[in-house]
Amino acid sequence: MNIRSSNIERLNGRTFDVLIVGGGINGAVSASALTSQGAKVALIDRGDFGSYTSQQSSNLVWGGIKYLESAELALVRKLCVSRNRLIRTYPSSVKEIRFMANVERGFRVPRLLLFLGACLYWLVGNLFTRPPRLLAKRDIDRDEPHIRTEDGTGGIEFSDAYLVDNDTRFVFNFIRAALDHGGIMANYVEAIGSERDGSGYWHTRARDVVSGREISIRSRVVVNACGPFADEMNRTNSQETNHHHLFSKGVHLIVDRVTEVRRVLTFFADDGRLFFVIPLGTKSCIGTTDTRVKSLPPVVTDDDRDFILDNVNKRLNLTRPLTRDDIIAERCGVRPLVVSKRGQGYADEGDWTSLSRKHAIESDATNRHISIFGGKLTDCLNVGEEVSQAVLKMGVKLPYQGVRWYGEPPDEVRDEFFHQATLMNLDAMTAPESSEPLSTRLWRRYASSALSLLEDIRQDPRMADVLIHGTEYIRCEIHHAARREMIVKLEDFLRRRSKIALVERTAAIQSAPGLMEACRILFGDQAQARFDEYFDIRGQQPPSHSASA
Repeated sequence: MNIRSSNIERLNGRTFDVLIVGGGINGAVSASALTSQGAKVALIDRGDFGSYTSQQSSNLVWGGIKYLESAELALVRKLCVSRNRLIRTYPSSVKEIRFMANVERGFRVPRLLLFLGACLYWLVGNLFTRPPRLLAKRDIDRDEPHIRTEDGTGGIEFSDAYLVDNDTRFVFNFIRAALDHGGIMANYVEAIGSERDGSGYWHTRARDVVSGREISIRSRVVVNACGPFADEMNRTNSQETNHHHLFSKGVHLIVDRVTEVRRVLTFFADDGRLFFVIPLGTKSCIGTTDTRVKSLPPVVTDDDRDFILDNVNKRLNLTRPLTRDDIIAERCGVRPLVVSKRGQGYADEGDWTSLSRKHAIESDATNRHISIFGGKLTDCLNVGEEVSQAVLKMGVKLPYQGVRWYGEPPDEVRDEFFHQATLMNLDAMTAPESSEPLSTRLWRRYASSALSLLEDIRQDPRMADVLIHGTEYIRCEIHHAARREMIVKLEDFLRRRSKIALVERTAAIQSAPGLMEACRILFGDQAQARFDEYFDIRGQQPPSHSASA
């Protein structure tokens, strides 16, 4: 029996301190924080972990410099401190990166004022990153010749951070940490509805999406971490809240790398919003749009594609203009923006684009129900801590309260891994096309679990061979994923545990030598069915959208 099947058996009929519904970043950090402090926690998601909003981010970990314009200093301060904590505690995964912003002539804010804003941003962030720079046009021409400066006045440079791997890899590592601390996590399990019994416990009906089997989960507390579907779940469970969501659609396009320099190119698009060209390995991620949507899921339109392509072509000196044919993959995410009730209605009039990505945690102590609204990856550790405090106030004991539940393993574990890797001469096994040493990559992705990968390679050196050609994934990583990462569909691996589907076209993935062997490792006798399922779905999508999840 695999981990997922075993966990579903353990969900049914048991009593938990907390049931978390939703396995995106908010649910994942809540589970990791609570299990680390000794709570008995279950988490379910009707899709894969991180398969909705959390898989559509820009991979940036930033303090929200744009919120300075609306004078939200407290929010910027909070986000900057959170960013700093992530850089400090996840040094292999979250790294500082420079942003270069070009300011066009006639822009609403003078270049000098933008520079002063960047200095304030640096100060609010405790001077943690490298200081900002005021750039003349010649500085930009020298450092980033791809930027068109003929209509510019110069620019600024400042620092924020980014995820080296993809966003959902980061989310899953919190899920894995919660599993390691005794939590019961299950993907593809849908919550149908929750009711309280006479003794004050919640009974949640749930359905295994794969088998159709229904189960019942009993818990003292329910945490609604359903992201953009939080309002829907609250209605199902008859929970009244003071907050709800508005939705904004953000689209990013993935293309071949447009600049060799590893920095984020920053512009102000034709509509005045921030617009980025973000490094993504050997690719570039370009966007984003900001469009109000009222129905889910959001979809990429030709207008979205043309808006992004037109803006980047106007602002970069490229060998030839980018077209729709250059799109390798697309990200289309919904941003749940938090608003509060006003009287009998909701405050959703006015300039909705000024709404920030702050989160709100609403607790109903009487019913022992918690709803998480909004949020972003940068703020995730705060969410975990705030949910823990809310659960504690509801009478759930946290015997290890205050224990550090996040961050990479201690230095001695890291040192032992690299010592063993050196003894094995692991880096000599790095594939020629790889962008970094094999030891560095395995530690960043798997942390202390990477020690078991070393043992796999020690027993069979073929485990260090790249299995899916055209990617950097080696054979033991696929075996590890099959054992420990609860993969149900091929998409779970290609799009979320890895970023293969973000940086390779569907046709290249489908024909990649080694992919069918990977499917056999992941799915056994269901390998062909899972292969066909993934590529049949993508074959029904427009070509330029075919690689997105």
